[in-house]
Parts: sequence; structure tokens; C-alpha cells
Amino acid sequence: VDNNIFEQLVHTTPEKFFIEACDEGADAVLAIDRVSNEMTLTGKKDVPPSAVTRPICGIMGTIRLVAGMYLIVITRKRNVGSLLGHAVWKAVDFDMISYKKTVLHLSEIQSQENKTFLSMINNVLTTDGFYFCTDYDLTHTLQRLANTSPDFQEMSLLERADQRFVWNGNLLRDLAAQPEVTHFALPVVHGFIVMKPCRINGKIFEWILISRRSCFRAGVRYYVRGIDSEGHAANFVETEQLVLYEGTKASFVQTRGSMPFYWSQRPNLKYKPKPIISKTTNHLDGFQRHFDSQLLIYGKQTILNLVNQKGSEKPLEQAFAKMVSGMNNGMLNYIAFDFHKECSRMRWDRLQILVDSVAETQDEYSYFMVNSEDKTVARQRGVFRSNCMDCLDRTNVIQSLLARRSLQSQLQRMGVLNVGQRIEEQAEFEKIYKNAWADNANACAVQYAGTGALKTDFTRTGKRTRLGLLMDGWNSMIRYYKNNFSDGFRQDSIDLFLGNFAVDESDGPTPLRVQKDWKFLTLPIIMLVAFSMCIVCLLMAGDTWTETLAYVMFWGAASAITATIILFNGQDFVDAPKLVHKEKMD
Repeated sequence: VDNNIFEQLVHTTPEKFFIEACDEGADAVLAIDRVSNEMTLTGKKDVPPSAVTRPICGIMGTIRLVAGMYLIVITRKRNVGSLLGHAVWKAVDFDMISYKKTVLHLSEIQSQENKTFLSMINNVLTTDGFYFCTDYDLTHTLQRLANTSPDFQEMSLLERADQRFVWNGNLLRDLAAQPEVTHFALPVVHGFIVMKPCRINGKIFEWILISRRSCFRAGVRYYVRGIDSEGHAANFVETEQLVLYEGTKASFVQTRGSMPFYWSQRPNLKYKPKPIISKTTNHLDGFQRHFDSQLLIYGKQTILNLVNQKGSEKPLEQAFAKMVSGMNNGMLNYIAFDFHKECSRMRWDRLQILVDSVAETQDEYSYFMVNSEDKTVARQRGVFRSNCMDCLDRTNVIQSLLARRSLQSQLQRMGVLNVGQRIEEQAEFEKIYKNAWADNANACAVQYAGTGALKTDFTRTGKRTRLGLLMDGWNSMIRYYKNNFSDGFRQDSIDLFLGNFAVDESDGPTPLRVQKDWKFLTLPIIMLVAFSMCIVCLLMAGDTWTETLAYVMFWGAASAITATIILFNGQDFVDAPKLVHKEKMD
């Protein structure tokens, strides 16, 4: 359903923006001064009749670029469903409104840079997966919400949100700084949400999947790996599966995140760059920070490390195992499962080995459940933290299997499934379930790697297919191109959006003015010329075959040598981020 019930109105005058909430009886209007950038509360009577009015769905926030401040608003939204009676929306279209009326005050270069920054913000906004709710906390799990104090309900949505998952936290900084206007601030989460009414045995229940992407150490696949000094892991996503049936609510939470120590895998034109573990940093410090916060938030942890136990991934698995035993913490449990080896030659049924081996742990961790009298009947006491290299394809497959096992128990307890019945046998539900988890994989992959997930044919059908392999090949090719030639720009976009890089008020040059050196342009040109000459000589044979061979060998060698030089200097030829120099790792 494409529902455009607009929540707010923006009235624009040359001096001010007035943002009016369309609630019954609400008189408060947020006034933003376009010159001084000041934000104040006024009433509806202060909006001049000459103002130009347009409806919006909410404020995403404000950001400073070279041309000055911009107001970012949500202009179109789509209803995803209703969560416990609260409408959940997906933000579909956005608009950036400049405080300044013209860009005449900018030089040619500044104007160009401003355009680049605008397209960066746009790059993030057009990535699928921004969701919001005007009267419910999407950033928290059911269990966290059940554990709150009365004054929690008194706070505005932004103040009480889990800051890890508020993607527009940086954009809302100015609003958050003034408590009287924070109710205009709308926390937006990034990730994936699906809600499905389902039927088993004629009983109708609501099945919901929510993935929340962390905005700490966010970024694209090859530029953001491992952890930062605060202990935040790259590509960290919290995934919660909810079931609602006749007043009973259940929730099962899992997490995924990059291997939490200092390692990198910078693009260098090779199909799979070699991962490098930093030799200069103290890993245990960041590692400890990461798990201290995880244990505090989620309780016990079982780490499922799904990377290869041979080749370039092997040292990472060994490092992870060593650090867990080094921490010597009874709350941490480490399991390494070589996904590719175990499931080689399409033997995907072997995943059951892993699921069975952690079954006892899963029963101990349990899940969160509240009965129809609002009494808590079960608590989740621990989570599975899964990872592969990217925490995308392999991770999602395992998470969907663990979530299904949890769901089996919840539905039996609620009386939806009869004794002896299995979810796998419920064909209609199984189809919804598998497709939703595959959509979840896709959303997470597009956000981190830039293309859809691999292996979703297994998630969707329970079988690995030949067409699936072809699609994986196509996606891998696009991933290769993007990772090498457009991800630097995407990384910069995310850093700008999240405030890891800020455009300052001075008119100084921004880091965008990095000139590529001579070899960046000349070598590829030489290679192309040499390669073309090689082909030309083959097609237009000389007088003798020895002459032809000499020409072909000369041009062939020239193109091979330049190709080798390019590959050897791979890091200079890829599109690298310019704004924030993430810790260089050698």
C-alpha cells in the first residue's frame, strides 16, 4: 500500500522554515531561521500567510555542506504494517532544502564540491531500507522495551532510542540539542522490516522480522572490516524475529558483526583481496571492549564463526579462537564451522549438524515471551553472534535456521502448532518464511556490499539450484566492479551522512581535491593501446608470419607488462575513500 498520510507541513518564507505537526490540537510550530540557523518553537498564528506550503512525512534532519545548511525531509512513505497497533513506515523519497536561496556566493570549485556532497547524501538516502514509526520505538527489542522504567515513556522517541540504530542521529544533532523541540525529531532505522499475517491450522498470527543496522563503524564491505578502538564491529546488525498471537508476544534476537579485532582487506583489483591482520595494534583491548558491551546488552554469547578454515581466511579464524580463549570468560562460547567445506558439492543438509550441535545452548538461551495477561513467561538470556567474512550470505543462512528452531518452540507454546507438528511441513507458511529471510539477506547485502545477497536460492527454496549459481556469478561480478570502482564514493557518502566527516564553515579546500597521479591515467591507456595493436597485428598479417609473430609478441608483451604493473599497484587504481582516512593497516 502506498499511503501518503502526511504528518507535517513545511511553510517556507525567504527568512524561515515553519514546520507544523498535523496532530489534532497541536499548536506548536518549529521555526528554523534560514540565516542564523536558529531553531525555536512558535505557534500556528506566527506562520505568515505568504508562506509557500508543502506536505512532508517527517524531518530526517539537517546537515552543513559547502553551500551552508540543508534541511532533509521525508516526502513519501509506504506503510509496512502495524506493530502492536502502531503504524510502521518505510521512507521512500526525500528532499534536501537549502537554507541559502542561491549558490552565487560559491566559487566554481566550491559549487562543484557542494554538488558532490549533495550526491553523496543522496547516495545514502537512495539506499533501500529506512524505516520509522511516529509513536513506537523501532530501535529496541521487545525485551528491552519490557525492561524500561516509567520515566522512559516520558522521554521523546529520540532521547529513549538505542543510539546504535538511529541512522539520522547526526542529522538530528541540532534538534536534539534543544529539549523543547526534540519531539519534532524522528529516529530513523536502517535495515529491513517485514510483517506478515500468517495462518497455520486455521489460526492467524503475525510474523515479523526486523533487522537493525548499527551506525557505528558503518560502511562498505572492503573498506570497513573488524573493529574500531571503541570496540564497534563493522556490519553489525541486530535481527529480531517476533510472533504475535491473541495477545501473546514472543521475540528471538540474534546478532551478526565482523570478526572483532583489527584486520583489513582493502580493494586492490584482485577478485578477493588478501585479508591482513594488523601487527601494530593491541587486539585484545578492542576485542574486550566489544564483548564487554555485547555481554552487557545481550547476556551470554555463542560465537558462530563460519569462515573457511583453509586459505586466506584461516589466520582470521585462528586469531578469533585464540582471543576468545585469551579472554577466558565463561559467558563466551566459540564455535568454528567451515561453511563452505561442510556444504561443498551442494550438501546443504549438513547445516543441520551445526543447528543440532547448538540446540542445547539455544534452549538454555531461550527467547522472550509475554502472555496475554502481560506477564513475562520467558526471557532470552543470550544470543548467537554469527559471522563469516562479510557477515552476509553464509551468516543469513545460519540465522534463518536458528530462528526457525526458536519459532517452532514459540508456536507450540502458543498453541498454534499441535504436538508433533513441524514448521517445515506447513508449506504455505514455510514459503513466506523463506522468502522473508532471503529478502533480509538481500537488504543487508545491498547496504554493505552494494548488490543482492548470494545463496538466497537456498534460503528461498531450501535447495541450491543451477540458476542460483548463475545469479550468484552475476552478483559477484557486479560486486567486484563496485568494490573496486565505486565503493570509495559510497564510503565517503556514509561517513558524511553519519558525521564521521563534517564540512566545516571555513572556505578552505575539502579533501575532495585529491589529484590522481600520472600513472593512474597513463598506464591503463598504454595497456589498451598495446592490447588493441596486438589484435590489429593479428588481423592484418604482415608479409611473413615471423614478422606478424614479432609484432604480436611485442604488443602482447607491452600489454602484459602494463597489466602486471597495474595489478601490482592495485591500491592506486581503485576508487578509495577521500574524506575519512580509516586507520591505515599495514
